Amino acid sequence: MTFDTDLFVIGGGSGGVRAARIAAAEGGARVMLAEESRMGGTCVIRGCVPKKLMVFASAFPDLMEDANAYGWRVKSEGFDWPRFRSALEAELTRLENAYRSTLTNAGVTIHDARATVVDPHTVRLSTGETFTAKHILIATGGWPFVPDIPGRDLAITSNEIFHLDTLPKRALVVGGGYIASEFACILHGLGVETTQYYRGAQILRGFDDESRGHVANAMQARGIAIHCGTDVLRLEKTATGIRAVATDGSEKEFDLVLYATGRRPNAAGLGLQEIGVKFGRNGQILVDDWSQTAVPSIYAVGDVTDRVNLTPVAIREGHAFADTVFRGIPTRFDHDLIPSAIFTQPELGSVGLSEEQARDIEPIEVYSATFRPMKTLFAGRPDRVLMKLIVSQATRKVLGCHIVAPDAGELIQLAAIAIRMGATKEDFDRTVAVHPTISEELVTMRKPTRKG
Repeated sequence: MTFDTDLFVIGGGSGGVRAARIAAAEGGARVMLAEESRMGGTCVIRGCVPKKLMVFASAFPDLMEDANAYGWRVKSEGFDWPRFRSALEAELTRLENAYRSTLTNAGVTIHDARATVVDPHTVRLSTGETFTAKHILIATGGWPFVPDIPGRDLAITSNEIFHLDTLPKRALVVGGGYIASEFACILHGLGVETTQYYRGAQILRGFDDESRGHVANAMQARGIAIHCGTDVLRLEKTATGIRAVATDGSEKEFDLVLYATGRRPNAAGLGLQEIGVKFGRNGQILVDDWSQTAVPSIYAVGDVTDRVNLTPVAIREGHAFADTVFRGIPTRFDHDLIPSAIFTQPELGSVGLSEEQARDIEPIEVYSATFRPMKTLFAGRPDRVLMKLIVSQATRKVLGCHIVAPDAGELIQLAAIAIRMGATKEDFDRTVAVHPTISEELVTMRKPTRKG
């Protein structure tokens, strides 16, 4: 059978773009890609990139405070949100154009349209065009979830936060995951009176307990009002804002309510179930280790599969798919020991097992240290750093590393290399410390804090 194209990619985010580029430029495939929104997907347009730029912006009040403590005469005239937003939008446009150029230069044909699947080898666009493809890759990512409560239309999600006309004076962030916690810190850093509701016992569920407790305490010390065990029953429009009626019996008014209660796979309405693609209970596309669905010609990568929902993971899954199908290099992406960073203030960097996870598997030793770092100690701020290693008693391998500190995301990347290589605690101990740095604590902790 003759096809119009070798590969049709649905979704122009990080995973889809990487797969399309590698298949075309290195695999010699004829490739088409359809994206119904802006090229770059969640990460570039409404996720990691704009969020990190907002993290940078929100950190300057502390930097200016520290500068004064170090002898500089610095005075803030306030944050100009419209000016920042304009620069942010210009940067996102630049990145989107770069993604388009990358695809075009690789020989990929781009369709700015919504695509749905008609059968295992046919895709229909919202323009009315239909194309046949030997292989179809679904890379449509995820979408913010807002529970069905009265007044849900009064709330916004992380999709809209970057496009506000003005910054609110009072904001409620609903959720306890990394997106919610990051935006709580961002808004607070930009001068917004910020409250966070989370229905669970502690924010950042799934991360190391000691580490997430450290982050929560630091956020509260900065002035963020975190209310755990609290959820919203309904939202009501008032003359002066939005009233949130909560499960703890409180009623408080805010200018903005941001829901960050998780994301769901963006796979509905693509025509996949009708042709035999299997879905999981959370709406994710089920795939095997090769990212192949129950329909042999159809594959899926990234958040739509709900495996590990991180941009670098989607990129590696997309690359592995292209290597396997179009380059003759069978590749299964390994989802173990994936480092991650939460860009709260302070940041949390993590790789490997938490203390709780490791203790359930085997006997362990825990090495941890908390201290006030030199930079902010001199400036008179009470900030504290946490360094933590989880070590197997039997093999002495470092099973996990958790860092709560400024630039923890930068630090954990390097620790992840050593841990993936199988480094032992003694390997860490033999490494000479770089002094004076925060990270030297990783190689100077000699006695276990506790065993389990």
